[in-house]
Amino acid sequence: MMMMMKWGQICNLIHGLKPALTMVVVQVAFAGVNVFYKLAANNGMSLRVIVAYRFIFATAFMVPVALILERKRRPKLNLKILFQAFLCGLFGGSLSQNLYLESLVLTSATFASAMANLVPAITFVLSISIGLEKLGIRTRAGKAKVLGSLIGIGGAMILTFYRGVEINIWSTNINLIRSNGHVASLQADPGKRFLGALFALGSCFGYAIWLVIQAKMSEEYPCQFSSTALMCVMGAIQAVVFALCMEKDWSQWKLGWNIRLLTVAYSGIVASGLMVTLISWCVRTRGPLFASIFNPLMLVVVAILGSLILNEKLHLGSILGATLIVCGLYAVLWGKGKEMKKITQLVPAKINGESSESIEIVVTSLADGDLTTTKKEEKIEETIKVITKGDNILAKEEINTVEVKGFD
Repeated sequence: MMMMMKWGQICNLIHGLKPALTMVVVQVAFAGVNVFYKLAANNGMSLRVIVAYRFIFATAFMVPVALILERKRRPKLNLKILFQAFLCGLFGGSLSQNLYLESLVLTSATFASAMANLVPAITFVLSISIGLEKLGIRTRAGKAKVLGSLIGIGGAMILTFYRGVEINIWSTNINLIRSNGHVASLQADPGKRFLGALFALGSCFGYAIWLVIQAKMSEEYPCQFSSTALMCVMGAIQAVVFALCMEKDWSQWKLGWNIRLLTVAYSGIVASGLMVTLISWCVRTRGPLFASIFNPLMLVVVAILGSLILNEKLHLGSILGATLIVCGLYAVLWGKGKEMKKITQLVPAKINGESSESIEIVVTSLADGDLTTTKKEEKIEETIKVITKGDNILAKEEINTVEVKGFD
């Protein structure tokens, strides 16, 4: 009996840890994408072709999934949704990935992963600039988001302009990119490093713009698999057209049983397909804030893998800059979490508190130019939306009984 109780407790513990374990798997998988990108680029594969193939594989995987899982509840497509999908494919797909890959080759996998943690801060700045979010500098949450954004930007500047002494934590004899000295020379060039930082920053801006557009698209097209499939289709078209225009060597499109095929298949099917599905499940069960907390884990995994198998050197500036970026990330997330908690506390107070206003619905009709009462003190059973507006918060609650009053 005791054994059964202990087994049940273990099962409950594992079930409770499922979202956290899922996000750990997601971040480790994304770290693998960075390593594969670096290996494929070192093998001589065109960066533009890598992005094109990634979205081709992602489309081949996501379209059947969306058709099967959402065949009965998918809204009809219109031009507005298609245009939003085009923008999502551009900013969240082809453009941001091409910029990210350029940054990864010019710097290092650790550098590019660290810069990617600026996305929440950049999203916050963009949301304020276009009026989607208020600064709220007088609140603790607003101060935390502003401070976190500044800390993240400062960390990015240190990561870019300061290298410092080399730090040898461990050393191995494994170096999968030893044969190509051109990559090492690019990383050693301060000018190339600065250019790589600009590419990484542009990738972060593209990703942040995609988050804003995706939020708008989800309001009219709330199907996560179908919207992801549309984004992959648009991203594939854009990436293929861009690669065909820029890449004149047709041999770059050949895929054999080598690191090139493994890279595009892994990044397309695993990262853009399976991992996006797992993130959607985790966001639905625990919320977007919970999923964002695990982002710095990818930086740690990439730094470890990079130093172990890619012969990437860690410097004091990289560690200090990455630490500041992660601290800034958590400050922004903390502020956002405080705002969300305040909203959940204010909604019941606005609806059920003593200051709540009574709602009267007047039902009238026009007859011969006079205003007459049709019904008085009648109970009707229906569901309506009650919208209470205060402190820039719209709270929606459903009530079932509405008292309808007329004029005497």
